[in-house]
Amino acid sequence: MSYRCVILQIGVRVSDNLPIPDDWHIDPVLLGIPGLRGGFDWRARALCAQADPESFFPEKGGSTREAKKVCSSCAVRSECLEYALENDERYGIWGGTSERERRILRQRRAASGLA
Repeated sequence: MSYRCVILQIGVRVSDNLPIPDDWHIDPVLLGIPGLRGGFDWRARALCAQADPESFFPEKGGSTREAKKVCSSCAVRSECLEYALENDERYGIWGGTSERERRILRQRRAASGLA
């Protein structure tokens, strides 16, 4: 899907002659999309943006090793994990954690009253 299609889907009018840079993105939090509580500004600095996305969403039972290796040296790992926890991301590797690991973290937070 092109950026122009995304923009038109969210109701922003854009001239057909307006060039849109390849690295441009819309922050859904700034647009007020329901359900999102954290910004995406950290995404531009995330190492996973330069890696194979397939490794971050392995098939059930597939290896998470490659994705977690990328996450281990990423400068925005904590922001990524916090985003995943705040937005209840249930699929993929976020902040170096699997779905199961995030579920355990959410349960621990809830038990300690930090949720």
